[in-house]
Amino acid sequence: MRMAIVGLFAGMALAFAGYFGGFGAFLLVAALGAIGFVVGRFLDGDLEPGVFFRPRDRDR
Repeated sequence: MRMAIVGLFAGMALAFAGYFGGFGAFLLVAALGAIGFVVGRFLDGDLEPGVFFRPRDRDR
C-alpha cells in the first residue's frame, strides 16, 4: 500500500477521534498509531531492537 494512502487513513482516524472523542482521544490514537508504526517497521525488518537500547556515542 502506498504511504500516501496510509497517511490518508491515519489522518482520517485522528480526525474522527478528535471530533467524536475530544483531544484526549486524539492523543491516544496518535500515540497508539506511532507505537504501531514502530512495531510494523520492526516486524518488516527495517528496525532492529538494538537501535533503541544501544548506548549513544559520548565522543561528541
